[in-house]
Amino acid sequence: MSYPPPPSGPPGDEQPPSPYEPPRDQSPYAPPPGGQPPYAPPPDQPAFELPAERSPYGPPADEPSPYAQQGQYQSAHWSQQPPYPPQGPYGQYGPPPGGPGRGTNVLAILSLVFAFVFPPAGAVLGHVAKRQIRTSGEDGDQLATWGLILGYAFTGLTVLACCGWLALVALGNTGDGSSY
Repeated sequence: MSYPPPPSGPPGDEQPPSPYEPPRDQSPYAPPPGGQPPYAPPPDQPAFELPAERSPYGPPADEPSPYAQQGQYQSAHWSQQPPYPPQGPYGQYGPPPGGPGRGTNVLAILSLVFAFVFPPAGAVLGHVAKRQIRTSGEDGDQLATWGLILGYAFTGLTVLACCGWLALVALGNTGDGSSY
């Protein structure tokens, strides 16, 4: 904010003061004239006074402090905390409890998948999976059995479909040798 330059003319030729500037004879931070602060309560109403012995930021006097120490640790220093209970051993990697070899055989799962994708491979994987399950004791015997059944069934249907297609081609080519 800039002030206008001081008047340079005769002493009676002064400009009136601006309403946007503080008066020159009074500081903008001084209390207004009259002696009463601008935000003081009216003289007929008593001012609110806090008790000198109590902080306004503390808990009420009739309630116990929520930060007071309680129980067996009341005599401990504030920076000490109660000891943690002992922890059990962490989980270890390895086979799940219940004995070794209790997982599902991977070849049994693959035999069921390959029974739909490439049926002869599903049948072969089913036989290999059943042999592994007998020796290792893994789960998945029913998966391997279904892989075998579906592998053989879809292989038989595929062979039947191919034979039927060849028979139709062979019957279509017999005739008098003329086409159309």
